[in-house]
Formats: sequence, C-alpha cells, structure tokens
Amino acid sequence: MGAKEHTVSELSLTFLGAAGTVTGSKYLLRFGRATYLIDCGLFQGNDDLEQRDRQPFFIDPRRITAVILSHAHIDHSGYLPKLVKDGFRGKVFASQGTRDLAQIMLPDSGRLQEEQAAYANKLGYSKHRPAVPLYTERDAERALRLIRAVRPNEPTKVGEHISVTMRRAGHILGSSILEFTVELRRRRAAIVFSGDLGRYDRVFMKPPEPVTEADYLVVESTYGHRAHPATSVEEQLAEVVNKVAQRKGVLLMPAFAVGRTQRMLYHLRRLQDSGRIPDIPVYVDSPMASDVSEVYCRHSDEHELSVALLKDPERCPLHAHRLRFVRTVEESKRLNDMPGPMIIIAASGMCEGGRIVHHLKHRLPDPATTVLFVGYQAQGTRGRRLLSGEKTERIHGQFIPVRASIEVINGISAHADWQDTLQWLSNFTAAPRTLFITHGEPEARAGLKQRIAERFGWAAEEPDYKASFSLEI
Repeated sequence: MGAKEHTVSELSLTFLGAAGTVTGSKYLLRFGRATYLIDCGLFQGNDDLEQRDRQPFFIDPRRITAVILSHAHIDHSGYLPKLVKDGFRGKVFASQGTRDLAQIMLPDSGRLQEEQAAYANKLGYSKHRPAVPLYTERDAERALRLIRAVRPNEPTKVGEHISVTMRRAGHILGSSILEFTVELRRRRAAIVFSGDLGRYDRVFMKPPEPVTEADYLVVESTYGHRAHPATSVEEQLAEVVNKVAQRKGVLLMPAFAVGRTQRMLYHLRRLQDSGRIPDIPVYVDSPMASDVSEVYCRHSDEHELSVALLKDPERCPLHAHRLRFVRTVEESKRLNDMPGPMIIIAASGMCEGGRIVHHLKHRLPDPATTVLFVGYQAQGTRGRRLLSGEKTERIHGQFIPVRASIEVINGISAHADWQDTLQWLSNFTAAPRTLFITHGEPEARAGLKQRIAERFGWAAEEPDYKASFSLEI
C-alpha cells in the first residue's frame, strides 16, 4: 500500500512549501514522537506567498527534532533563522558545501531583511507600520551555530531509528539528494527527497548521483513540462554582449549569488579568452557572490570548471578579465554614474531584492540598457513581469518606465528538465510505493506527472499546501 492523505499517524509527511509553487521548500516528516523538517526555505514571489513566511509556523518550532537541508539556496534554507528566532534549538544537518555557503548566505539574508525594513520605513511604502524584518543578521548567526556537516554517501543518524545519506544532486555546490532510512522492529522504509536536481550536460556542475530504491519518493518538477534548448549558451551570451558593447550600453544581469553568478563568470571568461567578446569591464555587485566564488574554487570535486581551456590556469577560472567585485554601498552607487560599455551582475536573480533592484530603478528608463535574464523567473516576481513585457514597473513605491531591452537565455538552467529527471528516475529498480511531485508550478507538475506515467507507468501525487500523508513502514 502507498501513502494516504490523513491526520497525523506514526510515520507521516506534510508538505509545508513548494506545493504548487517553486519556493518555500519545507517538508515535515513525523516519526513517532520525533519531527524532522526537510528543507527550511523562504517563500518568494507575490505578497500572498511571502505572507506565509510571517504566519506562525505549522507547529511549535521547539518541537522540531532536527532540520535537514538539501542545499543552501534561500528558498530551501532561508527560513532557518526565523525558525531559530521562534524557538528551534535542535541540530541542523547539511553537506559541507551547503554549510560553507550558508555561512555566507544566511547572514546576508538577515542583513537584507533589515535593510528592506529600514528602507520601507524611510519611504513609507510598507503595509506594516512600522516595517519589521522577518529576522536579523544576529538571528542568522545563531542559526549557523546549529549546522553540522555530513559526509557524503555515508549514513548519518539524525534521530532514533532514522538516518540520512546525502548524495550529490548536481544543482549547486553542496546540493544533495536526501535518502532517509527508517527502521523499526525489523521493518524498514526508504524515503528519498530529490532536492533540486541538476543536469547531465556536465557544462558546469557534475551530474546527479543515482539512487536505486525508494518506498516514498519526493521529486522536484521546476522544468517538468519542458526540455532545455540545445543551443549554445555561450553563442547566445556572446551575441548579447557584443550588441551591448557596440552601442556602449550597460548589460544588467540579474543572477543569484550562488551558482548562477559563478557559471556566468566562467562563460564570460571563456568568451574573453577566445576573443569572441571584447574585454569590457565586468562588475559583480554583490559581496556575497565574491565570497561564494572563492568557496566554489575550493570545492573543485563538485564541479567541472576547466582550467585547461583558459589562458591563465593560475587564476581562478571564475575570474573574468577586468573583473571587479563591488562590496560597499558607495561603490555600488557609483556604478550609476559610470558610462558603458560594461556588464553588471547582481542579485537577486528574480529581482525581488538585493542591489539589482536599485540598478533596475536607475537603468530601466534608458534604451541603451539591456537586461539579460539567465535563470528561472517564478510567477509573481519582478523578473517574470519584466519578461512578460511590462511597460512600467513599481520599484520602491515609484512607477519606473521600462525602455530597456529585455533578453533571456533559457538553456542555462541549473535545474533538471523532464529529460534529466526521467534519466535520474531510470536508476530506480522498482516503482516507489508513492511518488510525490513538488517544487513546480501547476503546469510543470502536471507535465512531469504525465511523462513519468508514459515512461514508467508510475502514478504520482501532486500534494497541496499543508497536505499530510501517512506512510507505512
């Protein structure tokens, strides 16, 4: 028998995020008197989604035994400081790469929460009076002290009768497939969470590692309804950069500080080395992206960065020519007065926060500006609205005209498409008792569900927000 939607039983799974959306990943696994939270992400996107972050948590955080993180992206880890702020004191398990990235990302998220609240109070555009940060940098620092690094491919006990094995997911540095084993009275159940799966193209990250069995399987579906285009990312990038350089414009590239920024720097470096684009200045306007890039250089076992194709193998392969990491607010503001041609890479990737918002506010009215999207844009985000052709965008309470060119490179995703996902699923020697499809918008989940049924004959659940299922051992 498989899973049944229920009220809580001896072993149960509740979906507290990434159900019908791609953000806010949180899965509550209850086993007897113990409660485990798999991922602890922030909701991002429209106001209704983000309001969930401010609602009281599903259970008292003090009752959570442990948190297990699949990776460090904020939509998977960014709620952890709020959980700690509200009383969680258990252990947090993560890969070494995730722990290293969280040391950078969570304090930055806390600072951003504080800055956004202060800015909202200054301009008076918040719905709250006064605007209060969801959590602070200090809350994030307290959360970091709870994180313990887990060795890959080795079972780690996270509670009585339950262990987790982390395998490479290939999405970003440290990203892991979480393979839980529950054993009780000679009975055993394997519960596998794919996390965010990477790709098999081996362009940047190494591919996902295989898992061969699961009684219950939770799989992501970000691109479950589409296949990534086979066109060359570097050819598309070169075309955009050369157009910007010819008209002495500014290329704004919204990119997450973790993963996407590093990959774009690598492509820019290769294009410069081969003479396919001119050596125009490249500014990474993100202190976090600078620190993250150094972490990537240290964890060379997880990615495919090749120094063999670069002119100067002594330099970090992420360091493009004429590259400058912008750390201070004053330096960032000075970029507003600098003429092109130049490239500015800044977070956040969906333009919901971070320094990219200020650059958009300043540069969107200028026809010489090009905004290049190189990552997924969720429904309800500023990035999705710009991609959809909005002619004005509200930023900090002001309506900004959009005269800039808007471009997109779709094939650069670090998320598996349906073909990658089916390739990973083909490693399973038998169908799981129950397959749950999460972390996708409705059409993506439905698309992947159909592909899986056609290929493997497996049925699948599409759990709703807060849906709970009993699992059998």
